[in-house]
Amino acid sequence: MVGNNSKHKIEMSKKNEKKIEATELENLENQLKRALADYQNLEKRVIEEKSFWIKLANKDLLLKLLPGLDNLILAEKHTQDEGVKLSIKHFLEILESAGVKKIETTGEDFDPNLMEAVGTAQGEDKKVIEEVRAGYTLFGTVLRPAQVMVGKRVEN
Repeated sequence: MVGNNSKHKIEMSKKNEKKIEATELENLENQLKRALADYQNLEKRVIEEKSFWIKLANKDLLLKLLPGLDNLILAEKHTQDEGVKLSIKHFLEILESAGVKKIETTGEDFDPNLMEAVGTAQGEDKKVIEEVRAGYTLFGTVLRPAQVMVGKRVEN
């Protein structure tokens, strides 16, 4: 019976070893899955940061280009040249493809987050009466605020 008992102990030992191996294998598999998930998250973060830096680099360039667009818009007001109008349209299309959008101002409520008041004029209270200089957003954040004249009700 002693031989049978030792045989039983060996079988139990082998079963325990298999359970331990299975547990270790499961732990290693979980570690591998966590490492893979961490790596994938890192890749996503690197892509987002790269995109952010590209947008930031574009911001500096765009801010340098906007005065040129302002000059074209000013020239359009004083001439009726079709070439100037086409140039402005083309310029705005290029800016839009880069994520730049013009801030709509005239007739809108004054929004200090998007606009800079440079003066007041008689008109509907807190409404934009005139746009002095166009403002733009880049992917939803203000690239340059619009400069506007804001209405002020005159009481007699």
